[in-house]
Amino acid sequence: MKIIVEKNIPFIKGLLERYAEVVYLSPEAIDAAAMADADALVTRTRTRCDASLLDGSKCRFIATATIGTDHIDLDYCRTHGITVANAPGCNAPGVAQYVLSSIACRTLLRSGIADLKGLTLGVVGVGHVGRIVCEWASGLGMNVLKCDPPRAEKEGAEGFVSLEEIAERADIITFHTPMTRVGKYPTCHMADKAFFSSLRRSPMLINSARGPVVDNVALADAVRAGLVGDIAIDCWEGEPDISRDLLSMAVVATPHIAGYSRQGKIRATAMAVEALCRHFDLPVVKPLETVPADIPHSPTLAMITDSYSPEADTASLRNSPESFESLRNHYDYRDEPGA
Repeated sequence: MKIIVEKNIPFIKGLLERYAEVVYLSPEAIDAAAMADADALVTRTRTRCDASLLDGSKCRFIATATIGTDHIDLDYCRTHGITVANAPGCNAPGVAQYVLSSIACRTLLRSGIADLKGLTLGVVGVGHVGRIVCEWASGLGMNVLKCDPPRAEKEGAEGFVSLEEIAERADIITFHTPMTRVGKYPTCHMADKAFFSSLRRSPMLINSARGPVVDNVALADAVRAGLVGDIAIDCWEGEPDISRDLLSMAVVATPHIAGYSRQGKIRATAMAVEALCRHFDLPVVKPLETVPADIPHSPTLAMITDSYSPEADTASLRNSPESFESLRNHYDYRDEPGA
């Protein structure tokens, strides 16, 4: 058996060699020729898994060590007998850490005090990541508005608000949706010109979901018009060729590393490897590194900000935006609060 592994996935080397020929490749080297005789692929978001990569390949299994799957043509895989596995929730505490540290950074710059009590936070997308953001923010004394139309439709409207109410009431809006272009609730450009025009409080806006969830051109116009206040951007349209305009405006600007905690990366690799082992009926192997079994339910603001501040990452990206991909691939993984 032959397995192609994206070489930037951490904590994976040495785990699968006992079962297969394992070839580690950079994202740009994972092409149709490399995949032709491969039985499986373990990847991240930089590899587009579609017909151009997989036609004629032996591949029957793809694991992505990420939450999102928008880089994978799921319909193609389904019709060609390719099983796909992802790592839901793997980096949720790391993203929550990033979001709340970014808010604290903004409040510190504005008032000299990192105090979030009483601020109204609109959380758009209340899945694995959004749930933890809501829980931690509530524990810090924030008023939390939850917007998740698919969940509201399935579970009932109680406890959820509309995107229109978020636009009207929130001091801060953070996005935690997948990136979808079709279906009843597409998220591509859900934050667009019309959305920004509906904002009532010139809120801080945070995107640590996927770049195209927020229309980056419309966002820059909204900042200039005063419709949006401070912005924190981790996920950008057109990565790694990011908007220098938005970069100059952002209070927090980072190279798609919101979920790059050490513990999150260990979870992601463990989930991808376990899925591969189970698919091929192999004994499950795990990374040598371990993570705490429990995630803190209500960390203090000091725990969060002491564990991470976005200032250094922002400075690095400002100083060298052309190094976006290198900054991301060589990121020094941080610890989550309480780890």
